[in-house]
Amino acid sequence: MSAEVIYGKQLAEELREEMKEEVKGLKENGIYPKLVVVIIGEDPASMSYVRGKQRASEKVGLDSELIELPETTSEQELLELIDRLNQDQTVHGILVQLPLPDQIADQKVIEAIDPSKDVDGFHPSNVGKMMTGQETFYPCTPYGILVMLKRAEISLEGKHVVIIGRSNLVGKPVGQLLLNENATVTHCHSRTKNLQEHTRKADILIVAAGKPGLISAEDISEGVV
Repeated sequence: MSAEVIYGKQLAEELREEMKEEVKGLKENGIYPKLVVVIIGEDPASMSYVRGKQRASEKVGLDSELIELPETTSEQELLELIDRLNQDQTVHGILVQLPLPDQIADQKVIEAIDPSKDVDGFHPSNVGKMMTGQETFYPCTPYGILVMLKRAEISLEGKHVVIIGRSNLVGKPVGQLLLNENATVTHCHSRTKNLQEHTRKADILIVAAGKPGLISAEDISEGVV
């Protein structure tokens, strides 16, 4: 039995075309959606990620502004900037690139962003809405996984989903989103005993542990997603 590959790039292009039409419709009604991305320091991985977001925004017609701040920026300076962006009616989305320098508390910054502009879906208010199955901003990678599964017409209801990883950014939220879709979810992590026993029982396996080569062919059963 040969494997079927879900191509993320192809799906992303289809979604961008749909978003382009949505943005066009907003502009026709006098709404010009704007995303502001804030990055502190010059971490190469973060810079690459942020520039990718800017390119994606431009492709769908969003107004995108990048604010680059030095590594020495204080927590108070960043909080004051976020407050100004919260008050700015022309800004619809605020994204602060993580991780932040040691002098700035990530959680304090996340909680400072207006939940209605929190496009990363990290604010406790949006996390709470996700937990209770309400419409809100969802963390992008978990939501991307959900969209990929749905677009590939993979049934989720009643399926056993095994997730390796329990981070607040991917592992936990993707489990909740799939639970909201009536899947049965098992979370595994670095302390899980007999990992293979769990992975071999999965209908759908999601690996978000940041460790290459963690899963091999013998760790999964035939027909798993």
